[in-house]
Amino acid sequence: MAHFAEISDDGTVLRVIVVNNDVTTDESGSEQEQLGKDFCQNLLGGEWVQTSYNNNFRKRFAPIGGSYDSVNDVFLYPQPFPSWTLNSEYEWEAPVPYPTDGGLYEWSEEGQEWILVVMPLP
Repeated sequence: MAHFAEISDDGTVLRVIVVNNDVTTDESGSEQEQLGKDFCQNLLGGEWVQTSYNNNFRKRFAPIGGSYDSVNDVFLYPQPFPSWTLNSEYEWEAPVPYPTDGGLYEWSEEGQEWILVVMPLP
């Protein structure tokens, strides 16, 4: 099975559907993304890009609400906070590295810092 993501005009992933391999395979038995894109567009309209359930291409499986970066041909998770930036591996990074002391932390956008999560005792 092949998976295709519908992409909005601003690059947002709207939905992902499954397409039978018969649709994406040409007469010679080779898989052709364009055949699947054409099938999805003819059936449902919109713009479509193939995505890999196993993350074999385009960095990751298309996350609904995430985005497709057509320049770098990758799918991106939604930006978690406005201060976070995209690194060279297409992962979002906080402006301050996550603490490495083994504690559990959550990001405070207001304070621009990691806050230790205190778990209540049972």
